Amino acid sequence: MRSFSYTPQVYFEVGKIVHRIKIHQGKVAALNVDALVNPLVASKASQDQLRQENCLVGEMRIVPATAERPNPVIEVIGPLWRGGEYQEEEQLASCYRKVMDMAKRQNFRSIAFAPINGGAKGFPANRATKIAVQQVDSALRQNPLMESVIFCCSDPVTTALYRSQVGR
Repeated sequence: MRSFSYTPQVYFEVGKIVHRIKIHQGKVAALNVDALVNPLVASKASQDQLRQENCLVGEMRIVPATAERPNPVIEVIGPLWRGGEYQEEEQLASCYRKVMDMAKRQNFRSIAFAPINGGAKGFPANRATKIAVQQVDSALRQNPLMESVIFCCSDPVTTALYRSQVGR
């Protein structure tokens, strides 16, 4: 079984619904997991640039580990929130499903997600959190080999949103 290194920042493990979902408040790079998940879209300008390069929402790639960064990174293009009338929620759910499918194919036993386009990225945090937890929960139920998925939160509000979704 893989051990995890955590900083003394806030860390919660939920055992009621899905004991393999964990919530960490702090930097995702500080976690010792098989892979880190990093969303690529940070603004409308970068979304437009990705479209010009023929990159689509939900596309992803694995960036191999390096000496400076010992974990491979799954980069995923998340949807930009445009008011909720452009299938943004379905697109976000698809991103989480695709990442979890890739993690299964790569035989990763643990991954850590930075939130895909929630909060500061314009996607309403409560909606993004609900979608993330639902999709990861569903994927974990289909993959008994995945030991843990960590949602890495940068602030107490986001941490509380994840805790409420996981611990209901």
